Amino acid sequence: MIEVASLAELEEIVGEPTPAVANKARKALHENDRQWLAKSPFCLIATAGADGACDVSPKGDPPGFALVLDDTTIAIPDRPGNRRVDGFRNVLANPHVGLLFLIPGRGDTLRVNGRARLVREAPFFDQMVVKGHRPRLALVVEIEQVFYHCSKAFLRSALWLPETWDPDALPSRARIAKDLERKDDPLEELERYYGPEYAKKLYG
Repeated sequence: MIEVASLAELEEIVGEPTPAVANKARKALHENDRQWLAKSPFCLIATAGADGACDVSPKGDPPGFALVLDDTTIAIPDRPGNRRVDGFRNVLANPHVGLLFLIPGRGDTLRVNGRARLVREAPFFDQMVVKGHRPRLALVVEIEQVFYHCSKAFLRSALWLPETWDPDALPSRARIAKDLERKDDPLEELERYYGPEYAKKLYG
């Protein structure tokens, strides 16, 4: 492998961005951003711990789950999960976060970079109730950069084209759990756990 060892070498290889691309990051939400967040049901949150160890965590809820508090602040509710809270542990040590908001069928994405903090109670929690579930935590992000990312990655991957999907080409989630995580549990029990009933446990 021939490694890239300097910024100058990297720029020599990839070239320089156009002025429109280089200067597109903003520090506050535009009305277009607010509309995007109101329609987005899914985002990825990147964090890093004090030691530099990284994590990317998916978050999903009904569209608009990322609540706009003002032009420079958004809040994302926490929902019941596996309680590893890797990203939250990172935020407590290092508040810098990167978020990528997706809309199904759209190739472009909204990127938000900023500083986050964990909040355990606030009046706006009442606006985050889904199916009777009021979050116990929320991630509040102070925006430092917000901008749109082009659709090239989605076009190259054909991510949204159903004719390219083949979910059954891989072992099931139950099979993966049996092989790697819950080796002592019967496969039949895991198949029931990850079957149709699983969707009924999302907010319980």
